[in-house]
Amino acid sequence: MQIAIDGPAGSGKSTVAKIVAKKFNFVYVDTGAMYRAVTLYAKINQIDYEDEQEISEKIPLISLNFIPADPVQKVILNDQDVTEAIRSQEITNNVSLVSSYQKVRDEMTERQRQMTENSSVVMDGRDIGTTVLPNADVKIFLIASVDQRAIRRFKENKAQGSSATLDDIKKEIVARDYKDSHRLISPLRKDDDAIEIDTSNLTVDQVVNKILKIVKTRA
Repeated sequence: MQIAIDGPAGSGKSTVAKIVAKKFNFVYVDTGAMYRAVTLYAKINQIDYEDEQEISEKIPLISLNFIPADPVQKVILNDQDVTEAIRSQEITNNVSLVSSYQKVRDEMTERQRQMTENSSVVMDGRDIGTTVLPNADVKIFLIASVDQRAIRRFKENKAQGSSATLDDIKKEIVARDYKDSHRLISPLRKDDDAIEIDTSNLTVDQVVNKILKIVKTRA
């Protein structure tokens, strides 16, 4: 079974997707982490984020793996644990650009599809239902107000010791929304057959329960 969960930054898709996957004992695929890892690879190897050609040429040298762990699934880039490194502010600010490159998206999309060949999956991202898994059994599109998403990120960042202000985070989210929805390749958008859930005033459990009910009707 394939469950696709899409939505903008801070809408809660990763948090919810992990729980849904655990409830059904499905594989969780964090596609955003894959693009972040490619962006981190560019940083580590001192490749300009705007150098599409060089980044694209290096894709075959990038090995990516997920290792189940509690509470956070580990992301392995070329045998190195980069779970925390891919969440830095620099990577966050540049991942939209790197993930907009055609060869990067083509390769990551192919790898993501391969992960579904022998397993039931819950996959979250921004183009899962529209591009990666267009025939997914269940498509969910999560939304939330910019203010609510900014508050969530602010709390997450503060817990991790970040000094970013709420206003700065709000501006970053607005900028990220624009980049994601206006890129030429696989832009962020709700597919026609996706079910939209506004998470602004819902708890994580409430969102999860809504999705569980939807999935059970399709099983």
